[in-house]
Amino acid sequence: MGFWNTRGLRGSSLETLINFTNDFYRQKGLALFQKIPTPITPVKVNNEKRRITLAYFEQQSTVDYMGVVQGIPVCFDAKETTLKSLPIQNIHPHQIQFMNDFQKQKGISFLLVYFSTIDSFYFLPFETLEKYWTEAQQGGRKSIPLSAFEEQYRIVQKKGILQYLETINTYLINQE
Repeated sequence: MGFWNTRGLRGSSLETLINFTNDFYRQKGLALFQKIPTPITPVKVNNEKRRITLAYFEQQSTVDYMGVVQGIPVCFDAKETTLKSLPIQNIHPHQIQFMNDFQKQKGISFLLVYFSTIDSFYFLPFETLEKYWTEAQQGGRKSIPLSAFEEQYRIVQKKGILQYLETINTYLINQE
């Protein structure tokens, strides 16, 4: 069973950026996304500061965000890395299973990955993620190299908004 502590805030600036972007998309009527909270049970609470200082996860989460873009169901998980690769250990088996099941229902599943060392965001289609995941499970490479992230799926940030809807559109065009 996992525990939440101060390390649980890693990636919160990425999450803040995505939440801001999602709110913008909602206000413009372009898409509707919701952050999926991970259910926790508090163990220790600092009543003076009104803070949970230790908790355990009640169940495994699925992905970070789910929503719909112009009638198309979409789910994605946000990942951040300081490396020039994304460690496979940052992706959990239940997330792979959920994203696979989501794809089978005609939805789009992907990772939104932020490479902090090069200050770049990428859309990683589930098909690419699944390929590297499967290879890693069979003893292959334990990370997804930056070179696997296609330039056409680079997510541009304009005026504080991650333009990932444009990247989803590029992906859909490539699927036709």
